[in-house]
Amino acid sequence: MANIAYCLNSSTIRPAPLMDKIRIAAEAGYEAIELWNDDLTVYQEDGGSLADVAQALADRGLATPTCIAVHGWLGSTGIEHELAIEEAKCRMQQAVEVGAQYVIASPPMDSFDLSRGGEDYRELLEVGAQIGVRPAMEYLGFMKSVYTIDQAWQIVEDADHPDASIIMDPFHILRGGGPIESIAKVSGDKVAIWHWNDAPGDRPFAEQSDADRVLPGDGVGPLQIIEELALAQGYEGFVSLELFNPDLWARDPLEVAKVGMEKMQAYFVD
Repeated sequence: MANIAYCLNSSTIRPAPLMDKIRIAAEAGYEAIELWNDDLTVYQEDGGSLADVAQALADRGLATPTCIAVHGWLGSTGIEHELAIEEAKCRMQQAVEVGAQYVIASPPMDSFDLSRGGEDYRELLEVGAQIGVRPAMEYLGFMKSVYTIDQAWQIVEDADHPDASIIMDPFHILRGGGPIESIAKVSGDKVAIWHWNDAPGDRPFAEQSDADRVLPGDGVGPLQIIEELALAQGYEGFVSLELFNPDLWARDPLEVAKVGMEKMQAYFVD
C-alpha cells in the first residue's frame, strides 16, 4: 500500500482567516495543510508571529508540506532578478519558520528562453539550501512560459541539483495540454506534492481558469488514470486538495473541507 496522506491547500477555503484554516483542516480530518506566503505576511502585518502559527500547527497535529509561492525568479534579469531573489529569501524564511519542507517556485506569465531555466532554478535551489527549504518547480497550464510537465521537468533536469523537484497537478496537466503520460517521466521521489482537483466538462480545458476547478470526481478529468500513473512512479507523500472556486469560497469553509475530504478518499487508497 502506498504511503499517502491527505492535505488541504488553504486556497480551497481562502476567505477564512489563517488560524481558522488551520483549525478547519484538522477538524475535517486532514493530516497537513499547505499555507500561502501572502496569508503569513498579512498575519505578521496584523501583529501575529510565525511562532504562533507553528504552535497552532503543532497543537492540531498538522504537517506543512509546502508554502506557496515564490515568483519572479525565473527568466528575469538585472535588478528585477535581484529583487525577486531577495523576496524569495523572505518567503523561504517564512516557510522554514512554519516547518515547511518545500516552497513552491512558480513560473512567469510570459514566455522566456527556456534554455536558461535550469540555471535560474539551480540558483534558487542553492539559496533554498542555505535557508533550509527546497524550492519545487511548478508548471501552470494557463501561463505562456512553463505550462506542461515536459517543460518543467526539462528545467529540473537542466538544474542538475539533488534538491530539485516538481509539483504535480491534474488541472494544470489538462489545462496545459501536455500528454498525461508525461507523469511517467518523473520518479515519485522527485515530486514534492500532488495537488488534487478536477476540471469541468462544460467547455474545452484550454479555456478554463483556476476559478473553474471543481472537487475531485465532480468533473471529467481522468483522475483514476492520473492516480495510477502517480502510484506507478512510486509516489509517496501528501495529496493536497487545491481549488480556487468562488462558489466554494461562498460556502461554510468547514463544510467545504469535510466534503473535500470525502471526495479525496475515493483516491489513493487500496
